[in-house]
Amino acid sequence: MNDSHYCPHTPEEIAEMLSAIGVADVEELFAPIPAELRAKTFNLPAGMSEFETFSRMQAIAADNTQGMTNFIGGGFYDHIIPAVVDHLSGRSEFYTAYTPYQPECSQGTLQALFEYQTAICRLTGLDVSNASLYDGGSACAEAAMMALRVTGRNKIVVDGCVSPFSRQVLKTYLFNLDVEVIEIAPQKGQLDRAALAALLDDSVAAVLVQNPNFFGTVEDFTALADQVHGVGALLIGSVYPIALGMLKSPGEVGIDIAVGDGQSLGNPLSFGGPSFGFIAARKKLIRNMPGRIVGETVDRNGKRGFVLTLQAREQHIKRHKATSNICSNQGLCALRGLIFLSSVGKEGLVNLAGLNRDKAEYAKAQLTALPGVSVLQSAATFNEFTLYLPKNAIAVVALLLDKGIAAGVPLGDYYDGAENCLVVTVTEKRTKKEIDLLVKELEVALCN
Repeated sequence: MNDSHYCPHTPEEIAEMLSAIGVADVEELFAPIPAELRAKTFNLPAGMSEFETFSRMQAIAADNTQGMTNFIGGGFYDHIIPAVVDHLSGRSEFYTAYTPYQPECSQGTLQALFEYQTAICRLTGLDVSNASLYDGGSACAEAAMMALRVTGRNKIVVDGCVSPFSRQVLKTYLFNLDVEVIEIAPQKGQLDRAALAALLDDSVAAVLVQNPNFFGTVEDFTALADQVHGVGALLIGSVYPIALGMLKSPGEVGIDIAVGDGQSLGNPLSFGGPSFGFIAARKKLIRNMPGRIVGETVDRNGKRGFVLTLQAREQHIKRHKATSNICSNQGLCALRGLIFLSSVGKEGLVNLAGLNRDKAEYAKAQLTALPGVSVLQSAATFNEFTLYLPKNAIAVVALLLDKGIAAGVPLGDYYDGAENCLVVTVTEKRTKKEIDLLVKELEVALCN
């Protein structure tokens, strides 16, 4: 018999199953669905064996573009991942572990998450961290919710230089709440501080900023923190963890709640996910932290142990004080973040950040030497920068894709009047040869 046409049940067996559940035929199973909403055909191919299915999937995958040189960032970055990250995170003890509700069965997972929290606190210079969140966008939203609870106010002011993806998640979170979200339009790729000053009053719960921001610009928010605290509000900072190898930590700046996306910490670019979000805060805010926190304790014999603590979730004993319904904490991705930070180390992170900055500066100098190309020069940058092109950025990117180069993120879809703006990202993986090729092909594209 041909495996591709094999059916595991005879017509008699199918009829017997339908009779057992009280329907005359398969069509009757779909009777509750209005006819206009039903698919006319599912267009399903004939069944295939495992070998045939795998071969078919390989053939489909072969149609995907291979070997693209990536200069895209905007929140997700093409960084080197040490082999130890895959090796350790793929161990069955971690890879198959579920939520550690029973500490007596979950000490390994709990200790790993405890160490993760420690790493995030050291990275951000803040006092407390939870055991991770979904992604950077949900982390921004959860931080805003924290600020609303802490201050009892109902207004969030957001810098328009914050990632548009995070801003959209924030608006979705707060859509049905009596909360006003005010966005401040960017000023030359930076926060419009005069516009912010005019908005600060005792109705503002928090100000959300990002560093480096979506334009790639780096800002020092130390003075802003004092200004925000002066009206009793909190300062929330979205940060790029690799950049913290070079920039001031959120704690040094005066930020109250630091958030970010952990994809760049040992997680691959997998068609947009999965990733994890991190959140850290000052100790006085710990009881408003979302999700779960792992704490260190001792058992009845005095031995060191780990438990979930301060679980203000709706499923738990303090459900009447629940702060969030966050349940999945993307634990495996967070574990990869911990392994990455541990393997790179403090000095390694500094060196990694330096490589990113130096290669981006080289690319910036070469690209701005092209006729008609300039760069947003309002402030320093890390490994991303915004180019002004003499042509529409989306059209230019399309031309370079045909050359095997993903040149960057066009800003026209996110900011009015930015149709000719392109954000270019250069990580440690990009070689001088690849950067020079980008410059060469961009010059050709601009001449066409």
